[in-house]
Amino acid sequence: MITDKFGRPMHDLRISVTDRCNFRCRYCMPKEIFGRNFAFMPREHLLTFEEIERLARIFINLGVKKIRLTGGEPLLRKDIHQLITRIVQIEGLEDIGLTTNGVLLEKYAQMLKDAGLKRVNVSLDALNDELFQSINDSGVSAKHILKGIHHAKQVGLEVKVNMVVKKGMNEQEIVPMASYFKEHEIPLRFIEFMDVGESNGWDLSKVISKKEIYTMLSNHFDLEPVDPSYIGEVAKRYRYKGTNAEVGFITSVSESFCSTCTRARLSADGKIFTCLFASGGVDIKQMLRDSKSDAEIIEVIHQIWGNRADRYSDERTEATSKNRKKIEMSYIGG
Repeated sequence: MITDKFGRPMHDLRISVTDRCNFRCRYCMPKEIFGRNFAFMPREHLLTFEEIERLARIFINLGVKKIRLTGGEPLLRKDIHQLITRIVQIEGLEDIGLTTNGVLLEKYAQMLKDAGLKRVNVSLDALNDELFQSINDSGVSAKHILKGIHHAKQVGLEVKVNMVVKKGMNEQEIVPMASYFKEHEIPLRFIEFMDVGESNGWDLSKVISKKEIYTMLSNHFDLEPVDPSYIGEVAKRYRYKGTNAEVGFITSVSESFCSTCTRARLSADGKIFTCLFASGGVDIKQMLRDSKSDAEIIEVIHQIWGNRADRYSDERTEATSKNRKKIEMSYIGG
């Protein structure tokens, strides 16, 4: 196990397998920039499955226990199930999940389960179809995503739903979303709108905090706190009293969790990032393609993580969030 300057171990690896997405969400890939003719990353720039497997093995040997495949939209990566099959065979891995917008989930859920995937996190920001379609700008209905969610649960995948809450956009959906997923006993995570990326002029005035959301929910539901299930868990979890249903909050804006962050991120083109709010990463792909040894790559990873001092959410101010160069969510994953 390796630790950083603050004693934080590397436990969780997020791997972006593509920068492409079939949504152009208002807050992630706004159509004014990511239009239908946007030039995404050429295939030769992407890590191959063999390269991802090799790096996953190295990271697991360094103490990583959990891997999540992200994007962009990871289900757009051809034969993604083959990559999952490769990764789940690595000794020492305890958990593998995937984050998706759910468009292709109904089609691929059984294949993902058969490949060894354990869980999916599905992004869904509204139940109201008109609002949902205006957010994702793709014409896909919320009902289609819900079908994928229920099918994934039916085939045996663990399912969580993530809702990004943005002031002036979808706060009216907070209670309906909570009611729906409480009824179906599917964990729901409310994510505070984060100012990640340069493309859309995000600002803190669009944030609805965990405290505000919790107050809204408390007017309708009786909630009781749930203890964290592991060190470094970012969601602050609550149970609807008298049920097995849960709701949680990702509070990277109002209540940062930098002090317990154990996540490293690997971009689709092979750069290592130590923070979602990082302004740059370290290219590891070139080392692979220059035939560097595992020992040489491990030494670089040790240096990257050992010198890690990320505390961006702790140090956040409106001024710094506007003046920092930031990485797009579609590139680094969530």
